[in-house]
Amino acid sequence: MKKVILSVAVIVAMGLTSCKNEAKKIEETTTTEVSNEIAMTDLSFGVRGNCGMCKNTIEKAANSVEGVASANWDVDKKKIDVSFDDTKTDAMAIHNAIAASGYDTEKVAGNEEAYKNLPGCCQYDHEMMMNQSGEVKSDDHSNHDH
Repeated sequence: MKKVILSVAVIVAMGLTSCKNEAKKIEETTTTEVSNEIAMTDLSFGVRGNCGMCKNTIEKAANSVEGVASANWDVDKKKIDVSFDDTKTDAMAIHNAIAASGYDTEKVAGNEEAYKNLPGCCQYDHEMMMNQSGEVKSDDHSNHDH
């Protein structure tokens, strides 16, 4: 009889211990997910460019910055929408990365050497308006084979 009671006590103790550990794991995961959501920042700013090839280069430059979750440049509006983790990077790092690829942003002029190496259809007018409402349409050069 003593062996049966002892066996039942050991099984109950093991069951309670494993349930307690599972509850902790779920709580820690939830806390991590909430903190990631809080750190994300959305930002929009103007970037000069002409075509679909520009779009690829500009978005690639923005996405190369650690902490950037997404980047979408609008060819017509000359505007990029970026979502990033502000604990890993800031807006100026994104501006600088895009400028290093040869494109002017609202805050940083594009690298002149990188600009000269862009394909002809990507060499934009340095005076063009940025961050437009989208009413002015530009030519789409995305079907060029470069």
